[in-house]
Amino acid sequence: MLEVKNVDIAISTRYIVKALIFTLNKKDKLAIIGEEGNGKSTLLKALLGICDYAEVTGSINFKGNSIGYLEQSIKDKDLDKKVYDFLFLSDNDYYEKVNIFYKSLEAVNLKDEILEQQIRTLSGGEKVKIRILKLLINEYDILFLDEPTNDLDIETLEWLENFINKTDKPIIYVSHDETLLSNTANIILHLEQTMKKTDCRHTILKTDYDTYVNMRLEKITKQTQVAKSEKREFIKQQDKLRKVMQKVEHQQNNISRQNPHGARMLKKKMHSLKSQEKKLDNALLTRLPDVEESINFFFEDVEIPKTKIILDLHIKELKVQEKVLSKNINLEIVGNTHLCIIGKNGVGKSTLLKEIYQILKDRDDIIVGYMPQNYDDILESYEYVLDFIAPSGNKEDIMLARTYLGNMKFTKEEMTSKIKYLSNGTKAKLFLVKLVLNKCNVLLLDEPTRNVSPLSNPVIRNALKNFKGTIISISHDRKYIAEVACELYQLDENGIRKNR
Repeated sequence: MLEVKNVDIAISTRYIVKALIFTLNKKDKLAIIGEEGNGKSTLLKALLGICDYAEVTGSINFKGNSIGYLEQSIKDKDLDKKVYDFLFLSDNDYYEKVNIFYKSLEAVNLKDEILEQQIRTLSGGEKVKIRILKLLINEYDILFLDEPTNDLDIETLEWLENFINKTDKPIIYVSHDETLLSNTANIILHLEQTMKKTDCRHTILKTDYDTYVNMRLEKITKQTQVAKSEKREFIKQQDKLRKVMQKVEHQQNNISRQNPHGARMLKKKMHSLKSQEKKLDNALLTRLPDVEESINFFFEDVEIPKTKIILDLHIKELKVQEKVLSKNINLEIVGNTHLCIIGKNGVGKSTLLKEIYQILKDRDDIIVGYMPQNYDDILESYEYVLDFIAPSGNKEDIMLARTYLGNMKFTKEEMTSKIKYLSNGTKAKLFLVKLVLNKCNVLLLDEPTRNVSPLSNPVIRNALKNFKGTIISISHDRKYIAEVACELYQLDENGIRKNR
């Protein structure tokens, strides 16, 4: 249903992929993985022919199939539309699709009253749902999904997994949700930037995600062990040969002129040793695996007393403008708690976290760090990366910031870049570095793992798990909830209650 042959994709002089070849058939679910900035979204756009900033060569053949494309976000020009006008071209279009519409509406757990809402007023999860809804009612042959899980509640995530598994439609998708990848992918396309991001490499394998990750790790481990073993043996042989050569050279320098036969024998032996040296130097040793280095992320030692009252919250009505989202919210949080809030899309989780931030941000007995759902809520006030990460402009602060950014695999160019040019995943890492540099002991995190590569997320989860301060978070990432959250709270229209 889709054939890709010898496709090269380059942005300026930097290649995203070279000589890409694959065929996508019925029931294939191809997941594109890779670190932030490696070109996953660019690849999707390039295959669709809508990438105006990359040079694309090679053959891409859709064989007459219609393509549904889910972008990472809704275009600005659509935000002021009503949902009805976003979904349907006309009233006739609505009547033609009304049956599939209501069937799909129920599947994504939305009510038809949403049709009259302006898209701008929807929650992040509701915006994702209506975009998925648009794909479903148009019944495309092949689906391209760029981060379909962003902001979805757990119930809809599980529905999405079920849909991907059951549909015969081929799907190509980018996702950072490891659980979704584990449960749905049957082909993995891994994009890497090697040689300090000066070259690219891709791996495509028809297997599930967990098998791919384990095979890759096993291969890297084995190759590393073999390479180090061969290197040790090489050095040992070099050292042994060098000692023998030094001994023969010493004998040559001290042999009597009256012993020409002995001199000839030593010369012959030295010739043989030099031949061995040349052969040793030309030996083909197993190379250490040339793979992207993993990020290095950890929090400095910060601590907060377990009995310290961080938050004693009582909200009669949680509102957005005049719309009441939830009532009678009572929440007490003490030090060293790792708390996660879950709930359906649109119930007010992000609104609640913003309220908590406003309450805590000016406290002088704690240091609060806030990572919003929409990064630009904060980043729009800063032009360059270092403006945000080292606002003092102090040379020592800048050097320290560069070190931590380097640990997160920022390139030199990204460190001095304008923030608007960064991918969402790179912006997420920027916030995480900021939390460390500010020595925050209270973290307010709205979907902290949402845009980060599934290959980096285990490192981030481990750092948050071992964080000695307080975490108040929102997440639909099932691995994050299982590994980081010690307390789980459910928010709904009637308030907030503890699940565990």
